[in-house]
Amino acid sequence: PVSHRRREGIGMLKQRFLKSISKVVLFVFFLPAVFFATSFCLQAKTTAVQQTSKSCLWTVATPANKINLLGSLHLLKSDDYPLSASIMQAYAESQVLVFETDIEAMQQPSVLMKIQQLGLYPQGQNLLQNLDASTRKRFEKKMADLDLPLDIYVRFKPWLVATDLAAQELKKLGFNPIYGVDIYFFNRAKADSKQIGFLEPVEFQLDLLGNMDKHDQNNFLSQTLKDLEVVNELSGDLVKFWKSGDAEKLHELLYKSFRSFPGLYNRLLIQRNKKWVKEIEGAIRGNKNVLFVVGAGHLVGPESVVDLLRKNGYRVKQQ
Repeated sequence: PVSHRRREGIGMLKQRFLKSISKVVLFVFFLPAVFFATSFCLQAKTTAVQQTSKSCLWTVATPANKINLLGSLHLLKSDDYPLSASIMQAYAESQVLVFETDIEAMQQPSVLMKIQQLGLYPQGQNLLQNLDASTRKRFEKKMADLDLPLDIYVRFKPWLVATDLAAQELKKLGFNPIYGVDIYFFNRAKADSKQIGFLEPVEFQLDLLGNMDKHDQNNFLSQTLKDLEVVNELSGDLVKFWKSGDAEKLHELLYKSFRSFPGLYNRLLIQRNKKWVKEIEGAIRGNKNVLFVVGAGHLVGPESVVDLLRKNGYRVKQQ
């Protein structure tokens, strides 16, 4: 019966979140990076990667210390390792590592409760009645393609549906958050007993998408569903540009379609960049070598962390 299948579907998804809760939080910031680039994706398929000896790493050097800014991809494949020598050298010389958020905290039951609070509709409401006509049509087609019943996501809000569907699609392609740059260096730093810090609490990151209004949630799901159709080509280009340190093409790929979503762009990127710059400036004035590991999209293009630091008078050099 439908009611039984619905309960079973929701229970299955909740168990998946319990086992890999970090995936949900990390996807909050990987999704904008990968799935808001539809208008550029066809061009990206035929764009040659500029060969450079650079990496997605920037440095601010002072007489007292060195601050490294590493642009992370939150999901990679196992064969994307080892990382470049310049990145590994930045890690080796750093006494402190600072990440976007506390990766270990993602495993706490309170975070799961927060996801349920922000991601599930209350009794009496459901996903389909909250979708506009075009988004609902695209969602129904995707579920039919996956041979899944619509009611499996009946209580899930659009942002959480988008997150889970994208996770499944990228997993099929071999991408996994356990190979993400953040988790890799977080585990290394713990094993090497390095000092670890964070820019944002997990709850803040969840609030960024969980508290979007209905219109933005519809846009987020609709665009995600649209871009999942070309995720294979799009994600491949993203990794290639990241590995070659091609900041210009990386920015173009990540943000061309973001122009249609200025509210999300400001909410997810610009306002956070401005806050992070203050934290980085504090580290620059210190006497320890620090490696900041943040999403690559935060370090490329106008109003990025790198751009804002340069506007503030710092010499930021790409490695």
